[in-house]
Amino acid sequence: MHTIEVEHLHKIFKIPHEKRNTVFESLVGAFRHPQYETFHALNDINFTVDEGEALGIIGENGSGKSTLLKIIANILRPTRGRVEVNKKITPFLELGVGFQPNFTASENVRTYATIMGISKREIESKLDDVLEFAGLEKFRDTKLKNFSSGMQVRLAFSTAIQTDPEVLLMDEVLAVGDMEFQQKCLDVLNQYRKEGVTIVFVSHDLGAVRRFCDKTLLLHKGVQVALGDTGDVIDKYVYGGSTEESEEAVEASQVLSAETETELPEEGEHNEANRWGNRKVEITSVEFYDKFGNKSTRFNSFDPMKIRIYYKANQKIADPVFGIALYSEKGDHLFGTNTELKNLTIDHIEGSGYLDLQIERIPMLNGRFLLTVAVHTRDQKPYDWLDKQYSFDVIPVSRNAGVFEVDCNWKYELKV
Repeated sequence: MHTIEVEHLHKIFKIPHEKRNTVFESLVGAFRHPQYETFHALNDINFTVDEGEALGIIGENGSGKSTLLKIIANILRPTRGRVEVNKKITPFLELGVGFQPNFTASENVRTYATIMGISKREIESKLDDVLEFAGLEKFRDTKLKNFSSGMQVRLAFSTAIQTDPEVLLMDEVLAVGDMEFQQKCLDVLNQYRKEGVTIVFVSHDLGAVRRFCDKTLLLHKGVQVALGDTGDVIDKYVYGGSTEESEEAVEASQVLSAETETELPEEGEHNEANRWGNRKVEITSVEFYDKFGNKSTRFNSFDPMKIRIYYKANQKIADPVFGIALYSEKGDHLFGTNTELKNLTIDHIEGSGYLDLQIERIPMLNGRFLLTVAVHTRDQKPYDWLDKQYSFDVIPVSRNAGVFEVDCNWKYELKV
């Protein structure tokens, strides 16, 4: 028997077209046919989760992730389909529901623990541990209304983990607090996994999903796009699908790519203020290719990427040099190279063609990056120079911080 079974799940919300604010409007409206439109939040979702397994759920905002979690937690009722959970559920969804702003931190811990089903004796014995985990020992007698929103969520999370879960539902919990507190959350998650707790984990943090989840479900606008190995599903999310998907999944995946992809400028659409040169050679287009050989502007960090530069030489040009430069979204110069520096000599070019720059491993961790492309003479006289006219996005698969990955390892020797 599976711990969680979801079969042909649908959730439809009815959205009224008119708002009734007065008694008269309500009375008049009672004799009118109600007008509303339907919103299909979840459309035929099917999956199972076994005991001790961790399922990740990913997708863009509005894809139905939180709605699905609330149905599993029995907070929302499905419109159609079946959801069965065969173990005790502990939902980490709306953390802090039931907190009272005029209560102190200690008082709120006691109240929230009662809501979570923890006995009074047990929470009294763990009160100091809860406050220490949240980093709020000095604020135990401070009223909650004086806390920041981050402090409140930390307090709620620290209280909630005192339960003894069999099935744990988590919705963006790792997004709260600073890096130190997030690491504490990860340690708790690791401990739950070692204890065989079944976990359903919703997050935009693809690095955490890749690290903790045995399999992953990808949703898009309420449609189940993919379900399977976490690495494969994240690739579908970032790169937009494969030929093995069903027609419905392919369609949803293509829509996903179209909505999130940065449109590359076509010939003649460049910002001329950021373009210069005598145009004896023109750069007509730049394309980015992912590890599957597909055009894309979204990449997993540490994956390969190919930059293809198309050109048109309006006359025979001897010994041209092609180059690129990478910038952060704020315009900080990060890296630059060209064919001369890489010891590639191009005897001459004439007419139309292209050349590729193969990046074996994207070292950037996360963010949008701007690309300058240029072709010039060996003494730096530009034929065509397009400054920061192209861009691509890097999706994180690591929990390290910063811009670039540094290949390093910690080493510790215990001295006795």
